[in-house]
Amino acid sequence: MKNAFTISVSFPVPPETVYAAWLDGRIHGLMTGDKAKSSAKVGGAFTAWSGYISGTNLELEPNRRILQSWRTTEFTESDADSRLEIVVNASRTGCTLRLKHSGIPAGQADNYRQGWKDHYFLPMLEYFSSKKRTGRDTNLTKE
Repeated sequence: MKNAFTISVSFPVPPETVYAAWLDGRIHGLMTGDKAKSSAKVGGAFTAWSGYISGTNLELEPNRRILQSWRTTEFTESDADSRLEIVVNASRTGCTLRLKHSGIPAGQADNYRQGWKDHYFLPMLEYFSSKKRTGRDTNLTKE
């Protein structure tokens, strides 16, 4: 069974807005609808969804790329952390975010893929669309 996937989504805001929101606990919580704590430093820890998600920033390329160790409370103690790579690039209508999630424990990838859509990307689309009030179409695609 596959233990990695990539998803892309477009937002009607520039890459630096999405990048900053991902690494700011207060804004991260506002855009997803639940509590988050974060750091904008390499080695900094983060939590999201009231502690359901946790990890560490491994690499940061300002306004472009975030690499994190990532796990949820559904991982067992023997499961290694998974890897989350987020790349944001400018587009004609704002930016495109590509999320690659790898190293997921066997049998959990499909649930996390749907979770990213339901609990991150759809709320983020609503949050960023309301912030910009652009009325532009946004899309969510699977690669």
